[in-house]
Amino acid sequence: MLRLLATIRKEWLLLLRDRTGLTLLFAMPLVLITVMAMIEDAPFRDYQELKFDILTVDNDHGRLGRYIREGLEYTGQFEVVDSMNGKPVTQQQALDLVNKGDYKICIVIPKGATGAIVSNANRIVNDISKRMGIPATLPVGTKKDSLNVAVYFDPASKKAFKSAIHQALDNFLTQVETDLLLERIKQQLRKKDMPETDTMEIRLKAVGLQEQLTGPSKQIDVISNSVQHNVPAWSIFAMFFIVIPIAGNMIREREDGSLLRMKLIPGSYLAILAGKMLFFVCICVVQFYLMIQVGIHLLPLLGLPKLVLGQSHAAALMVAISIGLTATAYGILVGTIFKTPNQALNFGAISIVILSAIGGIWIPLEIMPPHMQFIGRLSPLSWGLDAINDIYLRNMGVVHIGGNTGKLVICAVVMLCIAGAVEKRRMS
Repeated sequence: MLRLLATIRKEWLLLLRDRTGLTLLFAMPLVLITVMAMIEDAPFRDYQELKFDILTVDNDHGRLGRYIREGLEYTGQFEVVDSMNGKPVTQQQALDLVNKGDYKICIVIPKGATGAIVSNANRIVNDISKRMGIPATLPVGTKKDSLNVAVYFDPASKKAFKSAIHQALDNFLTQVETDLLLERIKQQLRKKDMPETDTMEIRLKAVGLQEQLTGPSKQIDVISNSVQHNVPAWSIFAMFFIVIPIAGNMIREREDGSLLRMKLIPGSYLAILAGKMLFFVCICVVQFYLMIQVGIHLLPLLGLPKLVLGQSHAAALMVAISIGLTATAYGILVGTIFKTPNQALNFGAISIVILSAIGGIWIPLEIMPPHMQFIGRLSPLSWGLDAINDIYLRNMGVVHIGGNTGKLVICAVVMLCIAGAVEKRRMS
């Protein structure tokens, strides 16, 4: 017990003497989280949170153009631009602006579009009326060619963005055609069976769509912001960078003979190793909660969303300890294998960057190619991030994180066993 406490005190004194290193150990992760959350805020924001200017050229000046405009503005996602400098936007002007990237989208409504919709609705109602024995009196146009609402995109627009806009516009077109058709049907029914003073309601949509919650959380879609991903992700990244001070201390202890003197002291070396691990695991846990506080209190002051926490604080503590245990074991392994500080520090830093890149720290694993997702699932940083997401996003508890925390602990034990075998071989 005394050896364990003495080791903890030794590590604490070494850390205190290196004031610059101590500052960097806690300050740099906070700066990293803040910067990354601000940089990646736009890519992680939903299109519902962004507002796009849409150039609109309405050559029809009918109900279709009005319906599309009202529908786009109603979503709060689009700002319809149909004039510049007090003059209506021409089609060529709109195309030039979109092609240059000044605007992302341009919609051109052809002349006679509303008339074509009305004519088609009249044709359908006339056909129904004939089958019901009612005179077909609604006027029908003779033009056979179908008209199309033209949509032009900035050449740099992403495919997913184009698909979303296509779907929205197709819904508007379907809605206006349906409304006009129902109006004509009601007109015909009034002529046949009902007086003008009677009211009639035809509901076409009997089943709607509503998003529901899968768990006890009161907030929908908390995952789709930069803070919710970046704060836990980069917290794990910073915790694993504990490998640098651990490996550096171990190599210096070997070089100046401190390790040999500690082994000559009566008692088990495991107590020294346990004290070293306990100290640095505590440092990792303090790092984790300090960075969580940044997501809760500091980032909202910078205009970013507030970090949403789960309901099981015990589970979060377990995950933090498990990640700290694995990060510390990795630092001991690196410090045991390599012989010089330069070797250990370079390998440790680069390996953590690689493991974080493939483990979903930089970008979510879900948007990576399938083969990279498979490789990423092998990274301990991925296990830690999955466990935190289970707590903070899915509101799971201690029981549900056992798989990921178990893998982290097993990984730590395996690395310590390897480090022990390497050290034993070196001594022999």
